Amino acid sequence: MNQNRTPLFDAVRKYIDDDVIPFHVPGHKQGRGLQELVGYIGEKALRMDVNGMEDLDFANNPAGVILEAQKLMADAYGAEDAYFLVNGTTSGVQTMILSACDPGSRIIIPRNAHRSTVGGIILSGAMPVYVTPEINRDLGITMGISAEKVREAIRKNPHARAVFIINPTYYGMASDIKSIIRTAHMHDIPVIADEAHGAHMMFRDDFPLTAMEAGADMSAVSVHKTAGSLTQSSVLLSGGALIPKERIRQSLSLTFTSSASYLLMCSLDIARKQLATKGAELLGKALGLARWARDEINRIPGFYAFGRELAGQDGCFDFDETKLGINVKQTGYTGYQVEALLRDRFNIQVEMSDLYNILAIVSIGDREEDVTALVNALRQLSPGRTGSKAPKDFEIPESPEMIVTPRDAFYNSKKTVRLEESAGEIAGEMVMAYPPGIPVICLGERITRDVIDYIMLLKQEKCALQGTYDPAADYIRVLGSSTA
Repeated sequence: MNQNRTPLFDAVRKYIDDDVIPFHVPGHKQGRGLQELVGYIGEKALRMDVNGMEDLDFANNPAGVILEAQKLMADAYGAEDAYFLVNGTTSGVQTMILSACDPGSRIIIPRNAHRSTVGGIILSGAMPVYVTPEINRDLGITMGISAEKVREAIRKNPHARAVFIINPTYYGMASDIKSIIRTAHMHDIPVIADEAHGAHMMFRDDFPLTAMEAGADMSAVSVHKTAGSLTQSSVLLSGGALIPKERIRQSLSLTFTSSASYLLMCSLDIARKQLATKGAELLGKALGLARWARDEINRIPGFYAFGRELAGQDGCFDFDETKLGINVKQTGYTGYQVEALLRDRFNIQVEMSDLYNILAIVSIGDREEDVTALVNALRQLSPGRTGSKAPKDFEIPESPEMIVTPRDAFYNSKKTVRLEESAGEIAGEMVMAYPPGIPVICLGERITRDVIDYIMLLKQEKCALQGTYDPAADYIRVLGSSTA
């Protein structure tokens, strides 16, 4: 297909050039009703904020320019079909699970999957079979899942309806997805992939294989994260016959808006064209910057920018070098402190931090001077702290027993109890800990004394805990009716 085309963007431009008089939503009417925003971002962006009509097509049932743009996207990513998403990859992940699973069916899933998967499991009524990812103790982070663990999970659950994989992880580790997909397909089990952090990988050989390249059945891709489109714009890709197309469309329609943003969809159209025609060149520059930064940071005492040397270790079959993960364990700082110092002192904002690491994303939009500024800032943070006491390591307890499905736990009545007094209760919420990014407890699981002790230790070390109704995690919601 001619990847220089942008059918949707061209149609929106023609609508603007035709100077159409709008008696349709949105109510700001090409920005005239929202002058303060027009004054800041410009009139053109507001004029592009239109709604579905015959010449611009309809996102929830495309038959014109949106459908053409989606076909071009599918061609660029090596998929049979592509569906534009305007609610991020979260909606794609949930659509994949709804498409593959029925209530009560089992889905094999990494324990460190994004919380959007929990939403998909609740919506579908599926039963998760968790696979524990490999853990790098030195870095304090989760890696990918091993093909052997997936084989064992399939052996124990031969009637599972799907295998869910992450490709790559937030920190850039890719599992041996080709082996995982081959094993699953031998049992007629479809493979669905969360590729929120891998939208760029299709367009240059230096990167790990994408799910579509490896033969997966569906993939949700955050084009906005690493490939240039606007925030919230993502793509759902599909191929093969294990998941019927009609089931995918029905599942997508459950959560898809009838008022999709044309700004977001146009950004997908343009980003796809750029990736398909110039992606190798642009990504080559990004890789060069990331590699240079990694080499320079590894010359700074106390910092370790990990990279491709991890490939071949357990849970890391391949590595995405644009994920610039920096271990700060030997500096005496925590990752949280380094993130705050970079912002407060140097006006630099990294992607994320945990107790031991910070993560900087290097993409097609980065400049040499920006990457140099990050390296120089780290040089200034290093003196005087190297040799300080490093944060302690943590032993993660065994995954608790699941008593009820996440869906039943979600809809069940709940009460709030003190964390220290919750042993034996069934969790009504999830507790996620960074590091290493694995849920300590999930909805429907029995809370054990080991889990409580572990959470208390994490709190003592001021680790980031997510998922609890109580931000301080002093209390936890469990199943049951309150007696108060």
